[in-house]
Amino acid sequence: MSRRPVAALVAAAAALAPLSSNASCGSAFCMVNTNWSVQGVWIEPGPRVDFRFEYIDQDQPMSGSRRVGVGEIPAHHDEVETINRNYFLTIDYGFSNEWGVSVVIPYVDRYHEHIHNHQGEQELETWDFHDPGDMRVTGRWQTAIASADPKRAGFAGFTFGLKLPTGKFDVTNADGEPAERSLQPGTGTTDALLGAYFRQALPFDGSSWFVQVGAQLPLNTRDEYKPGNQFGVDTGYRYDQTDRLAWMLQLNYRYKSRDSGAQAEPEDSGGQAVTASPGVSYAFTPAVQGYAFVQLPIWQYVNGVQLTATWSVAAGISAQF
Repeated sequence: MSRRPVAALVAAAAALAPLSSNASCGSAFCMVNTNWSVQGVWIEPGPRVDFRFEYIDQDQPMSGSRRVGVGEIPAHHDEVETINRNYFLTIDYGFSNEWGVSVVIPYVDRYHEHIHNHQGEQELETWDFHDPGDMRVTGRWQTAIASADPKRAGFAGFTFGLKLPTGKFDVTNADGEPAERSLQPGTGTTDALLGAYFRQALPFDGSSWFVQVGAQLPLNTRDEYKPGNQFGVDTGYRYDQTDRLAWMLQLNYRYKSRDSGAQAEPEDSGGQAVTASPGVSYAFTPAVQGYAFVQLPIWQYVNGVQLTATWSVAAGISAQF
C-alpha cells in the first residue's frame, strides 16, 4: 500500500485517542485524535513507538455555556486554574494488516489552585504533582473496503480494550490535603474502551478523510468514586502536500456524564464540547515523523462551574521499526 496518500504522518499511536476528562478542578486531556491507524498511516505489520506531549492551561471558569469570573458564582471552592502537561508513550505492534495492539503509558504533570471558602475566610490551596496516569491497553481489527475507483479505497475497523487503574488517586499537597478525585492522575477504576472507525481516500490527489466514534465506560467504583461515562466523535481531513508534508483539520465532539459517589462532585462534573483542531505533520525520514495540533473550542457546555481552556496544543514524534 502506498505510503503517501495512505501515510506520511506518524506511526499508530493510541488505538483509541484519549477522551477528555473534565471536572470542576479542570483535569483534562486534549481531545485531538492521534490514532494514526484510523487515519491510514503506517498500517503495515510491525512495531511502532509514539511520544506525545500536551499542554492545556485551564484558567477560564464556565457555568453552562457562559464564561464567568473566579468566585462569581458562590461555592465551597472557587476554582482558579489548572495547568496540565501530559506525556504519552505509546508502544504499538501490528501483527498483520488486520490485527494490532497498543499500550499507552501516560505521565501527568499537573498544577492546580483554588480558593477554599470557610466560615467567611478565603484560603488559597495549591497542588503540584508529577505522577504516572492510568495505562491503556487496546486491540484493533480492521478490514479493507474495495471501491470501483482504486483511488477511493478505504477501510473500517474496531477498537477494544481497557483503561487500567495504574495511576494514583490519593495525591496530597504540602499540607497533607488530598486533591479532589477528579484532579488526581488516576481514577482508581477499570474502564472499558470501545470504538469504531472508517477511513477513505478522496478523489483529490493526496486527500483523505476519517471518522471515529468511541466510548469510555467505567466498570466499577473505587473508594466511593466513579467517573462519568464518556463518548466521543472525531472526523478529520488530511492533505498530503508532498511526500514529507501533510496538513490536517479535525472536528472533535465529547460528552461526559456526571461523576458519582460520595467522593465525587456530580453538580460540578460532566458536560459537552466541540473543538476544531488544525494540525501539520512532517516526515524527517521514511521511518521518523513529527506532528503538531492546536485545539480551539467552538462550543462548550459544563454542569455547575468548571475550569476550561481557551486553547491547547499537542505535539509528538513517531517511529516505525
